[in-house]
Amino acid sequence: MKLSKGGSEVKLEDSKKIEDGKNDILLEVKGLKKYFTKSSGLIKKRVDYIKAVDDVSFHIRRGETLGLVGESGCGKSTLGRTVMRLYQPTEGQILYRGTDIAGFDKKQLMPYRKKIQMIFQDPYASLNARMTVADIIGEPLDIHKISTGKERQERIYALLDAVGLGKDHASRYPHEFSGGQRQRIGIARALAVDPEFIVCDEPISALDVSIQAQVINMLDDFQQERQLTYLFIAHDLSMVKHISNRVGVMYLGNLVEVTESNELYRSPLHPYTQALLSAIPVPDPAAAEQARRIALEGDVPSPLNPHSGCKFRTRCRFATERCREELPELKDTGGGHYVACHLVDQ
Repeated sequence: MKLSKGGSEVKLEDSKKIEDGKNDILLEVKGLKKYFTKSSGLIKKRVDYIKAVDDVSFHIRRGETLGLVGESGCGKSTLGRTVMRLYQPTEGQILYRGTDIAGFDKKQLMPYRKKIQMIFQDPYASLNARMTVADIIGEPLDIHKISTGKERQERIYALLDAVGLGKDHASRYPHEFSGGQRQRIGIARALAVDPEFIVCDEPISALDVSIQAQVINMLDDFQQERQLTYLFIAHDLSMVKHISNRVGVMYLGNLVEVTESNELYRSPLHPYTQALLSAIPVPDPAAAEQARRIALEGDVPSPLNPHSGCKFRTRCRFATERCREELPELKDTGGGHYVACHLVDQ
């Protein structure tokens, strides 16, 4: 996949292939849960649990990009932050190079903070408005004691140059930049400690289309140059198709389908995935008229009190009695195409 540099033109090619020798698993998540507590009542307090991430398992190989898509509120960002250990997992394992970091304390996590970084969705809120760009990018260098003095300064300048900014930007503050420039600063900060794995939490959703193309080009180049691995969280299904090796689809805290990018868009098996893909805009008016749009009825159930059985059954036109009683498991239907749907079992 390659997007034309310096503009909004997009050249769509096949999904990126993982180079030989990089097929080993870098990150493996097993049965991950993240519940948030909600208390109610003044005299007799009642504690409920918001099941933001509910028993999720997946893996990411070195050098690949796993795209993660789904509606707002499905738990994508919470999953990314929990993998980063910005949130403490309620249950489950986060295996990084075979080591479970789910239960690590702050001191134990410090070496992994250098290896795992994050690019945040909001390019302004994620930057400290009271710090200069040099201090923002240099802070990880100070925390991990990577460089000081002139070496630190030169490293900051090199990172600014790598993301398309200049030395003169180092002394400025975040409010002096556009949204695209602020996101470049966030990317430079993530790269400062030479990480192996980066969680990209909707890094282009707040940017103009032309700027999105530039940022995607940059991330792609850095992946090739630095052998980076990405968990790419996004809403733009068409963009995810061309930046990801594999794609996972989330619904109400669960993964409902995971497979190779081309396979997902060519042959989606879960009814929810089919509905999402049918909503992708078609640029050709004639083709758009012939395209079959699948409209989902009803609202997403509350993660505070999910119903029994399949979480998607109240919006699924194929729901059966089995769907009401039994929660489907994520199973391999062949060739690494995982689906959580009773219809596929039949």
